Amino acid sequence: MTTDRAGSVRAADGSVREQENLLNTTGRAAVRRVGDPIVELKGVQVYHRARTGGIFKPNIVKAVDGVDLQVRRGETIGLVGESGCGKSTLASVIVGLQKPTGGDVLFKGKSALKRNAALRKDFGSDVSIIFQDPATALNPRMTVQDILKDPLDVHGIGNKSGRDRRVRDLLGLVGLPVSAADALPSQISGGQRQRVAIARALALEPKIIVADEPTSALDVSVRAQVLNLLSDLKEELYLGMVFISHDIQTVRYVSDRICVMNKGKIVEEGTAAQVFDTPSQDYTRTLLGAAPTLLHV
Repeated sequence: MTTDRAGSVRAADGSVREQENLLNTTGRAAVRRVGDPIVELKGVQVYHRARTGGIFKPNIVKAVDGVDLQVRRGETIGLVGESGCGKSTLASVIVGLQKPTGGDVLFKGKSALKRNAALRKDFGSDVSIIFQDPATALNPRMTVQDILKDPLDVHGIGNKSGRDRRVRDLLGLVGLPVSAADALPSQISGGQRQRVAIARALALEPKIIVADEPTSALDVSVRAQVLNLLSDLKEELYLGMVFISHDIQTVRYVSDRICVMNKGKIVEEGTAAQVFDTPSQDYTRTLLGAAPTLLHV
């Protein structure tokens, strides 16, 4: 791996990764690798026709309204805003669960809206999601082992012994004992269920993970454990992450870059320091005012 004049990192495969100087917890300069965009949103819109309104003048709900966003490996984007601002809808678009009504979604530079079977399989391997409530995200009739093997089976990865080994590795990666493999979701705690959901999201070794409020259904102590786990996995596996939450304190803790959403639009974007220390929008200042202790962190 070599470094060019612009300060980018050129990997052995010839790809160029940006490097960014940060201050780590000890106050010394650290280098964070940021890869090329894996998923890129260009002018994405998601409009819904409301039941109210007339035939000739229907009421249109703009859940997402002209969003541009680049999601790169090695970077955590915090997406914050009040409930109903379009965060979860945008998450569904990023992972391909919802097709936008306007704009384009690029995956490795190619449109993901008209993808063929090969591109769809590649997209499914590289982009994954952690849903908000692990109690409803996991099939209650499947054991943890079957839940973790399911994406491997769908993508035809490995043989039976290889998949069993991968399940054991995933359990260890998220800090669960091997004995948890035989349990049903109802037989483990909420924090353990969320760890299973994280392990399932990692099963195919994705490059990007979208975490849609992954700690909102958890107790405070368990929430801290899950946040620390996600931060460690991001560094260990060189993951890109979109972390979605209405809790701005949590977003500040985990994010490299923060996007503030309001009424379907990204109204402010910048580093955590920029957004929290010198917000440029009244809406951002209102959000910060709801958590005044953050202004002195």
